[in-house]
Amino acid sequence: MMLSRRFLLAGAGAVAFAGAARAVDKPLIGDDGKEAPTWRLPSQISLDAPGVVVAGGSSPDVIVTEFFDYNCPWCKKSARDIDAFVREDRDFRLRLVQNAILSLGSVQAAKVTLAAQSIAGDARAYALHVALLARRGPVDGSVALDEAARMKLDRAAVEARADSEDIRMALKRHTAMASALGMEATPSFAINGRGVGGWPGPKTLRRIVKAVRACDDIVC
Repeated sequence: MMLSRRFLLAGAGAVAFAGAARAVDKPLIGDDGKEAPTWRLPSQISLDAPGVVVAGGSSPDVIVTEFFDYNCPWCKKSARDIDAFVREDRDFRLRLVQNAILSLGSVQAAKVTLAAQSIAGDARAYALHVALLARRGPVDGSVALDEAARMKLDRAAVEARADSEDIRMALKRHTAMASALGMEATPSFAINGRGVGGWPGPKTLRRIVKAVRACDDIVC
């Protein structure tokens, strides 16, 4: 599991609730055998925002919100495992929040996915999301528009929508939410009132989901 320098230099608020979580909660051990950063999420901050893409079950008993960047290598590494979980577990739901912090290309690609969701809905936007994370090399607006066109979306319409003020403001809300919740690593996750920094691995994700179902926490 890799943590960004931004996570290690997180502000005092993020450190405060990370410390509180470690003081009272059982540690979460990732697939690499190391403790994953976890913290309690501030209850007053909503996880809802325009453009959040939803995939998975219609009546889930576990909801995981992922905060990601299209140019994050660990987001790309984890994408196939997370998508497999979405497809295999009908009681699981994934919510996707754009945390485009690594490059201008990330911002451009995020706007394209937000535009696709606005025009064509969650299913098409999720397919675009999976395709972008499956690509090798940098992902930017042009790459994202090419993928959208391959999916038979109207490239010109998506590009125009991506350049709109509504989409710009939606992306701003996504990244502000990520910052407020201490999601400084990419990917990071919000699960049942807890934050998890970095990708803990597919086996650990399965353990987390099992624990939430058993005891309403990420570790029982």
